[in-house]
Amino acid sequence: MKATPKNRRHALNLLMAGLVAGLVGRASPVRAQDTYPKQPIRFLVPYTAGSATDITARALSEQLSKALKQPIVIDNKPGAGGTLGAYQVASAKADGYTVLIHSASHVANAALYPGLKYDTLKDFTPITMLATLPNVLVTGTGRDFHTVQELVQKAKAAPGTYTYASAGNGSATHLNAEKFRASVGINAIHVPFKGTPEALTEVMAGRIDWFFAPLVSALPLIKSGRLVALAVGTPKRSPVLPSVPTTLEAGFTGSDYTFWVGMFVPAKTPADVVERIHAETIKALKSDVVRERLETLGAEVAPMPQAQFASLVNAETSDSAALIKKIGMKVD
Repeated sequence: MKATPKNRRHALNLLMAGLVAGLVGRASPVRAQDTYPKQPIRFLVPYTAGSATDITARALSEQLSKALKQPIVIDNKPGAGGTLGAYQVASAKADGYTVLIHSASHVANAALYPGLKYDTLKDFTPITMLATLPNVLVTGTGRDFHTVQELVQKAKAAPGTYTYASAGNGSATHLNAEKFRASVGINAIHVPFKGTPEALTEVMAGRIDWFFAPLVSALPLIKSGRLVALAVGTPKRSPVLPSVPTTLEAGFTGSDYTFWVGMFVPAKTPADVVERIHAETIKALKSDVVRERLETLGAEVAPMPQAQFASLVNAETSDSAALIKKIGMKVD
């Protein structure tokens, strides 16, 4: 075939197309670390500012923001035991820019709120546990009981007259109190509040008798003498309150409860984005600045592989439902 300018241009176009295709074929795929994040990230905390979950989120956010090179905004959306905020995250776009920082109550809410508009297991992707935080049984000063044993004795002698606070129906503080109350066999009145700070204020004022408060929130008030610590709810004593016994040591079998805070994103968030969030969060949790900040408040960082945390969430969802049914726990 005779070469013509038209034929030469056609051959040149085919050659260039082949070269481009070859280069594209050899190019590395675009990964999350190259594209995510490109805008600020929202940490939605379904409790009030000053709550244990909020304090944990803030302790993490600054270090994680530096690693991701984007601002992290803390958005407090309290209400209904954390279910209102959780629903917002379940309904959010699954792009990694809306992250749920929730407590252990997240796994119990399906059993406590049968009309939930979301599915705890299907609508979220667990990222990692962030920290474990002891709850401490506190009361105001000048009370007529000075130990957890004396509190139980007096409550048994006057059933239905003593009051106990929680940071809201279905919150981890509520679950801890109910497990304790069932194990010691007392009848007391539950008074739910919007969050931990509000509950602590009422206990200090003497209007509420006792409260299983997150240690990270209560510790400064205990140290200043405005609250009295009677016991911690965890299986072992807290290093920051070494003289305060556990409820197990006080003789109340089955009264212990582990309060944790964890990170979740909406289901269907791309796997590479999930991996990026997980990897940078683990690095931040292992940093001295985050670890030391939480440890001084009585919390302990608890980074986990994603699969391990997902397994824990599944198991605790079932375990919490069984516990709630056993003790007849209801929202007030």
